[in-house]
Amino acid sequence: MSRKPKSHPYAASAGRAVYPGGDTLGHPGPAAVPGPDGTGHLSSRVVHDGRVVHLSIDRVRFPDGSEGSLELIRHPGAAAVVPFVDPPGSPDPAILLLRQYRYASGGYLYEVPAGLPQGPDEAWAECARRELTEETGYAADRIDYLTGIFTTPGFTNEVIHLFLATGLSAGDAARDPDEFITVHVFPFSRALEMVRTGEIVDCKTVAALLFTAAFRGTSAGDGAVHREEGGGPPPGTQLGRVSGENA
Repeated sequence: MSRKPKSHPYAASAGRAVYPGGDTLGHPGPAAVPGPDGTGHLSSRVVHDGRVVHLSIDRVRFPDGSEGSLELIRHPGAAAVVPFVDPPGSPDPAILLLRQYRYASGGYLYEVPAGLPQGPDEAWAECARRELTEETGYAADRIDYLTGIFTTPGFTNEVIHLFLATGLSAGDAARDPDEFITVHVFPFSRALEMVRTGEIVDCKTVAALLFTAAFRGTSAGDGAVHREEGGGPPPGTQLGRVSGENA
């Protein structure tokens, strides 16, 4: 996961996230002012403004009219991608997974490629495409949007946008110095079994694999195809109201 950005796209937007693609919109998280019903953000005190996270203590009005203080980590968001080596509709298609060292987890985790946008003008689909190449060395002919997930909404507004990549071609990886990664090929059924047995516990990876199995018509899970041309979120959804990605 790339950590190159050192400034926060939302920092200059009065509490509203600037989504890659260049559009500012009401992030599905706390706004800078109370909502129409009076609930939400009243004030903030910055505790830490770091390379990846922005921690503040926010004064908040709750739905019953009472007020309180909450610690909140504001995060620019990220993109993650399930890379299919074989066509998703083929019998038990192969996918790529990373085995990556994670200090916070105390060791190695199996994950799908993921990372932060390079800046406010990078669309989520392009972020996913770039991270795939940087971390695995593979380029994708096609990137399709799956869904967006709040990672831990109890204390952060982070949203990870999940994608599916097909038509892979091998190239050269370009990893960050603090990324310790090996790339592995697994049958899709094996990856799902790794979720069931607890070998895969990274939440974005669990969500991406299970969503793909349920809704993308793979041999491991028949379902409705959720696809938007251009690789963006479907228009009109909570996480997809970004004209720059849905034009």
